[in-house]
Amino acid sequence: MSKQTVETVSGPKALTRTELARLANDLRLACMRISRRVRYESDLLLPPHQFSVLSRLESAPKTNSELAEIERVTAPSMKRTTNVLVEAGYVARADDPEDGRQVILSLTPEGLKTLKRIRRHRDEWMLQRFEGLTEEEHALLASVRDVLLKVASE
Repeated sequence: MSKQTVETVSGPKALTRTELARLANDLRLACMRISRRVRYESDLLLPPHQFSVLSRLESAPKTNSELAEIERVTAPSMKRTTNVLVEAGYVARADDPEDGRQVILSLTPEGLKTLKRIRRHRDEWMLQRFEGLTEEEHALLASVRDVLLKVASE
């Protein structure tokens, strides 16, 4: 296994497996904390699990079973979530024309409007935190972004 390197003031430095494990732990914790804070502090209108369902419906209508599988929850749990979203006017139900036992769920215009509003709030929440950073920290975040996206996609 090859050693990872990290750029230091004196040049690249190989990280030991222990140092790499510590870095992985620290970054995992930081990502989890940021994710949690963005979800819970940036918008109080919709719980995170409901927001996630709206996001999943943005690309295409889906059944409760499909949503449950994507979100990795039970079908009854997903049905409770989508019932709340239907009652709030964010999601519409329609009979599946190919299978009368299935119900197709889709985003309503109000659901799409709410989804976009929450995303704007979340982006604004992050932007406010970035505004207090230095130019060097902004540059570092820009370079780390691509690495984190690569890690997240694997």
